[in-house]
Amino acid sequence: MILKKPLLTEKFAAMNEVGKYAFEVNIKANKVEIKKAVEKLYGVTVEKVATMKTQGKVKSKYTKSGAVTGRTSSKKKAIVTLKEGEVIDFYSSI
Repeated sequence: MILKKPLLTEKFAAMNEVGKYAFEVNIKANKVEIKKAVEKLYGVTVEKVATMKTQGKVKSKYTKSGAVTGRTSSKKKAIVTLKEGEVIDFYSSI
């Protein structure tokens, strides 16, 4: 599974107006695979794919037995630019 979920934050919602959409993707997926997955799933033409990796954050909590530290998992995001005039409607299935 290449596409995990669309990212629907305020920042990415503003980018939707310009034809850019953000997805959380598999950390091992490359740009070509992401492009093919978006085109197949949503039936649109992708012009450009930009990816970014985010390192997991260190978390710690204090319990009766002492401090427990760990790390959240790392993630990869992809920002997909569509061909002029095409849109993806995430809210149609709600």
